[in-house]
Amino acid sequence: MDQIRLRALAKINLGLDVVRRRDDGYHEVRMIMQNIGLYDSIFMQKIDSDEIKVSTNLYYLPTNENNLVYKAAKLIKDEFGIKSGVIIELQKHIPVAAGMAGGSSDAAAVLYGMNQLFSLKLTKQELMDRGVRIGADVPYCIMRGTALSEGIGEILTPLPPMPRCPILIAKPGISVSTKYVYEHLHANELTRHPDIDGIVAAIKAKDIHGVADRLENVLETVTEKEYPVITELKDFMKAHGALNAIMSGSGPTVFGIYDDTAIAERACEELKAAGLAKQVILTETFHTGRD
Repeated sequence: MDQIRLRALAKINLGLDVVRRRDDGYHEVRMIMQNIGLYDSIFMQKIDSDEIKVSTNLYYLPTNENNLVYKAAKLIKDEFGIKSGVIIELQKHIPVAAGMAGGSSDAAAVLYGMNQLFSLKLTKQELMDRGVRIGADVPYCIMRGTALSEGIGEILTPLPPMPRCPILIAKPGISVSTKYVYEHLHANELTRHPDIDGIVAAIKAKDIHGVADRLENVLETVTEKEYPVITELKDFMKAHGALNAIMSGSGPTVFGIYDDTAIAERACEELKAAGLAKQVILTETFHTGRD
């Protein structure tokens, strides 16, 4: 195999709880991770020269070691002493810095691609063990599907697939620093926590309404105060047929869960017309294997 094409799937958080801030500064979390049908496209090709060449369709993204796909390729090359190089062409469709693990998913895809291109025969778990060196979300992005994430995000428990349903995505024209959000979250003072176990039970029961009723993200306590547009987007989706809507990750992306495709399509068009978000995308839950 000299070349490979891959899809790097976006994720949403059906529930995001921060259990506590540890003495070492890290935050312990309990999250329900779910892939959706929105994805970045990645083309990889082996080359004779000993270099990593990254290109992307977004002019403002780095193409050197500051890009996670470069780091992923270099990690594998260095560990296994690979003298051949690789071309990586990255077509971004997942909103950037949006709480949807776009960069982590791209890195996960490149780890998978390097494993395939150079016939390393690493297992999924072995790839996940390497992925955590790049970022806390990378192991999940290698696993894919529906999962409970615990610890600092590295302890993953696969869950049954969430029922397939329309998901409306809205990314406002702002950027949110994950570091800022966690630094300003008073984790040990939170009086309310998401019903993560209830979400797990609803997923196992294939109860989409049970999942939607329990959507909750404690990071909204920081981000919504700074950016009222997040509240506006949530309210807009719920007023236009969403079963519920919350922020994904540290934001600023908001997603709504629907149980009717026609209603979701109409809400998508109305949200675009309202001008509340820079990017509005209608997709659905996604839980099959890697392309």
